[in-house]
Amino acid sequence: MFIYDTKLKQKVPFEPLVEKKANIYVCGPTVYDDAHLGHARSAIAFDLLRRTLELSGYEVVLVRNFTDIDDKIINKALKENKSIQELSSIYIESYTRDLNALNVKKPSLEPKASEYLDAMVGMIETLLEKNIAYQISNGDIYLDTSKDKDYGSLSVHNSSIEFSRIGLVQEKRLEQDFVLWKSYKGDNDVGFDSPLGKGRPGWHIECSSMIFKTLALTDTPYQIDIHAGGADLLFPHHENEACQTRCAFGVELAKYWMHNGFVNINNEKMSKSLGNSFFIKDALKNYDGEILRNYLLGVHYRSVLNFNEEDLLVSKKRLDKIYRLKQRVLGTLGGINPNFKKEILECMQDDLNISKALSVLESMLSSTNEKLDQNPKNKALKGEILANLKFIEELLGIGFKNPVEYFQLGVSGSEKQEIENKIEERKRAKEQKDFLKADRIREELLNHKIALMDTPQGTIWEKFF
Repeated sequence: MFIYDTKLKQKVPFEPLVEKKANIYVCGPTVYDDAHLGHARSAIAFDLLRRTLELSGYEVVLVRNFTDIDDKIINKALKENKSIQELSSIYIESYTRDLNALNVKKPSLEPKASEYLDAMVGMIETLLEKNIAYQISNGDIYLDTSKDKDYGSLSVHNSSIEFSRIGLVQEKRLEQDFVLWKSYKGDNDVGFDSPLGKGRPGWHIECSSMIFKTLALTDTPYQIDIHAGGADLLFPHHENEACQTRCAFGVELAKYWMHNGFVNINNEKMSKSLGNSFFIKDALKNYDGEILRNYLLGVHYRSVLNFNEEDLLVSKKRLDKIYRLKQRVLGTLGGINPNFKKEILECMQDDLNISKALSVLESMLSSTNEKLDQNPKNKALKGEILANLKFIEELLGIGFKNPVEYFQLGVSGSEKQEIENKIEERKRAKEQKDFLKADRIREELLNHKIALMDTPQGTIWEKFF
């Protein structure tokens, strides 16, 4: 297994801290709004990593957090007259629902920041005791980055100019010093009683303390194998996480750092300020989650993905081919073709080389269709093809539906009943030799993107896009 390590800026062999085990932490969402396509991209990217490792024989523990204490949550909760717990729970449920629709495997653990306040306070106390953190007059506590000689080594930020976006706080020693604890500021604030005084944690301390409590190994130079997240988190979030863990515990947070690329919409970086933040729930109104997943996984995880519906529909043809083949071989599961399994898994073991993997998949779909044309009744061949498709389902998370269900996606229960009524009406017309009426019904359904196919077992129908 080879992965691209952001810190080293090169592809390296994956050598876990414990043989055949992989501990992965993925930064989850700040739950103040619905999840967008950037969240979907990250979740799918590291779901592919997890699936690849598991099918390569690794025991994987993947933790993905929820940030449910944050300025944005507080501000929105005040605006909507809700508690932060009430607001965050709404969006946790929404995020979970969206990722289920995308067939993203449930993490081993999903810690909430609000559940690990004691761990955060304990870590901050350690940093204060070591004289690495300091408190300013308003009660806020900052980490003194000058005490960490390796600060900036992950994201290669080493100039004070590069930290200007953090904003100035008069009593901060350096511009890049970051807040660990925010003291309670009054009626419109949220605070928790603690030995540090009433207040709440800064964003960065959350992940380090949750990793320490849920996933960290002891007696190793690193706490976990892989820390992953979107490229937008590299600085300052991941840089600050790495810093505070190094300072508090004397070890590195992660042996490897992995980051997925941005999602652009209409060639612009996805951003709420630009008004182009495409929510997953909006995309799911038009496309099934599997169709969306198939599209989002089709671009290498480190590349920028330029979202557009034309490319989405082109990528859907790959799913159509999978289900057409599945339709031909439904029956008893056989043994997988070992060469196919080896070839496609090796592609994914090469830093999730999805382009190469999909090329292997396309070749398999083409060649097996040809073999079926020559041997349509070969049960052993059908069993092998079905096993190949089952492996694709496990590795890429696509192709798991019944073909009939897939080709009828986007049609409601009531609409299905209307279609069945039309098919029955057409059948009666044909029996009465009223072929004009039968053709008219077919044409009417075709205009509603419903295609009819007459088979020896009766008439079946499909929706097309």
